[in-house]
Amino acid sequence: MNDLHGKTAVITGAASGIGKAMAQRFATAGMTVVACDVEEPALAACVADLEELGGEVVGVNLDVADADAVDAMATQAIERFGAVHVVCNNAGVGGRGLTAGPGELQLEDWQWVMGVNFWGVVNGHRSFLPHMLANGEGHIVNTASMAGHLPSHSAYGASKWAVVGITEGLHNSLAGSGVGVSCLCPGWVNTQIGEADRNRPEWAAGNALDEPSTASEAGMAFIREQLASGMDPSDVADLVHDAVVNENFWIFTDMAMVSSLQPRFDHVLAASNPTPTSLFKR
Repeated sequence: MNDLHGKTAVITGAASGIGKAMAQRFATAGMTVVACDVEEPALAACVADLEELGGEVVGVNLDVADADAVDAMATQAIERFGAVHVVCNNAGVGGRGLTAGPGELQLEDWQWVMGVNFWGVVNGHRSFLPHMLANGEGHIVNTASMAGHLPSHSAYGASKWAVVGITEGLHNSLAGSGVGVSCLCPGWVNTQIGEADRNRPEWAAGNALDEPSTASEAGMAFIREQLASGMDPSDVADLVHDAVVNENFWIFTDMAMVSSLQPRFDHVLAASNPTPTSLFKR
């Protein structure tokens, strides 16, 4: 995919953060952009910003956990533009699913976070891969996280481990097909992932009046602090663009975090008990 000009990119979670930055980066590369998000006002603002860049852009209000809605979006995009070449399955949520400890997470937390973070990726695969494979061309970018490499008993961690696993499996399965695959595993990036509860649907509210534990509150405070000082999303988008063009699988933003995984792999190879660790520790 070394020539992106005139081609079409579909990006979910495009209204803010990494998704919006990717939409802007691909638009400046001359691509038509289908920007999808569940947050309508922010999506409208994103579309307006992209239009100022001079490219063609379509905004789609979309819940990626809704398989039928993703299928409909894919059908419309393919019919309108003839082909879709890059799909960034980027939509993600965290909220209290980031830090709630064992026994604190409610069923609705698991269902909402897994629905967006995991099933959103699966739905993107189902809807676009047959089209890409038939054309023998395309690239899938799945947004995971460094949380997908460090064990945690959380809905967010579980969803990101799943994304890492199925993305690497997809890469292996598609070898020689003409369809490339990348797995984006950001460290700390200056986004609103810690405020994702703003988009939590009513059915997933659960007993939202429960007071968070002291540990959970401290964890969220730490996360917000790290996010605020994290990498600019535009720098992440540059890495994503380059990975698509150069057909790179892993997209890491913090190699120090990657290096910190070594003790875990040593324990696995030695079949020894793991040493407790966390992405969210100071």
